[in-house]
Amino acid sequence: MKAFKLLSLIAAIAIIAGPALAQEKAPDKPPEQKREPAQNILRLLPADSTSEKTITTAQGKLTYTATAGTLAFYDQQGNQSASVYYTAYTVKGANRPVTFGFNGGPGAASAYLHLGLVGPRVLELGPDGHDATKAALRDNPETWLRFTDLVMIDPIGTGWSRAASADGAKGFWSVNSDANAMAKAISLYVAHNNRGASQKFLLGESYGGLRAVKTARALLRDQGLAVSGLVLLSPLLEGWLTFGDDNSALRAALQLPSLAAAELERKKTFTLEAQLAAEKFAMTDYLTTIAVRPPQGDAAKAFYARVAGFVGLPEETVRQSRGFINDFVKSLRIGKIVSRYDADFAVDDPFPDRRTARGGDPVLDGVTRAYGGGFADYARNELGFKTEMTYTLLANDVNGAWDWHASRFQVSSEDDMRTLLAFSPTFKILVAHGYSDMVTPYGMTRYVLDHIPPIGTPGRVRLNLYRGGHMFYIDPQERKAFSNDAASFYRAD
Repeated sequence: MKAFKLLSLIAAIAIIAGPALAQEKAPDKPPEQKREPAQNILRLLPADSTSEKTITTAQGKLTYTATAGTLAFYDQQGNQSASVYYTAYTVKGANRPVTFGFNGGPGAASAYLHLGLVGPRVLELGPDGHDATKAALRDNPETWLRFTDLVMIDPIGTGWSRAASADGAKGFWSVNSDANAMAKAISLYVAHNNRGASQKFLLGESYGGLRAVKTARALLRDQGLAVSGLVLLSPLLEGWLTFGDDNSALRAALQLPSLAAAELERKKTFTLEAQLAAEKFAMTDYLTTIAVRPPQGDAAKAFYARVAGFVGLPEETVRQSRGFINDFVKSLRIGKIVSRYDADFAVDDPFPDRRTARGGDPVLDGVTRAYGGGFADYARNELGFKTEMTYTLLANDVNGAWDWHASRFQVSSEDDMRTLLAFSPTFKILVAHGYSDMVTPYGMTRYVLDHIPPIGTPGRVRLNLYRGGHMFYIDPQERKAFSNDAASFYRAD
């Protein structure tokens, strides 16, 4: 990936009424100090581990406290129903905000954002950001600890967060029950650590973007905690756009700019002017042409040639699909497999004799899986959280069993964002996207945000775009640019 600025699955792309979460009054000491032995998998979780550390940033040396621990959930009978793993970083100082972060999936742990973007330690994935065999942990001078305390949370079934029983776990795996559980975990952390007066922000990536919006509503509704702002990275916002009909002219038009960005990167001709030209074409001539009867004769030839020029596909491939670009993974680069998480990144096709793509994604499965092993090693050896439990970076059982309620096509965050903006005059949202992300294309988010009416002071909702894909932060320059933009967002009134 290359360096540039302004907005992401990711995962990485591109989730609680569940077991009742009746919680006892917060004790004077953290619950792990009074925990009774659990006769289930939760017995593998150790006591919380706290340590003092320092890091050097551009603003100077920073001393912080790191805590790797768990938060206990109880059912109506007073039995422990689940344990939520978290990692917290705090810096002494008055009026520091606190940010609660999680990834998406559904079924992804928070290691992506933790070691990829915000934490005091970052996992570098080789010199070009795409080689898992070269993964190495180092200090992160751009850590968000510069301007906010951090609490990274793993939803139940991911990381080291577990339900007490396998049957009980499924009760946490739905859009609403997940949001309620995250709100409960945040409320417990706030109570145990006396953070009620701190400004609170939520950070979510991919599905975690939807999770952050839903959790903000649940926090206010059920826990009486108001959130000051959301930072949504490559978010899923509207199911009807993300998972909708491949023959939808609107969806195709909103996706095209991301493919165009990847082609500009491939040709090393990316400029804002060229990208804006692709966006204009997508929402004018392209949209109005594919929305009606396909063109014929010379008009068809000229149109399909123009589309092919923007996205880099053979003209015949574009003609056969009538201008819709749905099958690009094998056809965009001859002999290569292109990542949906970053259409600018491709690897040799391991199955060149097959007509359709087979196997995992080059970015999600070939590169960023390293975050799982990297985080387990970091937590055990640097944070002192030693357990025999496997750290689950991506949980297929969670994803497969997810309850989207009516359907994933109907899941939506727009009403929630409108309500949050209307109910709090200072609430704000920062959305960040990588240009070449095809899991949650930035055009879809822009469409959603453009249709939210002006509410209160202008500028409360921002969309920033960066060079790269769903996890554009794996490029050090884009990580730095986004982190600096986030710092400005936190400081703004």
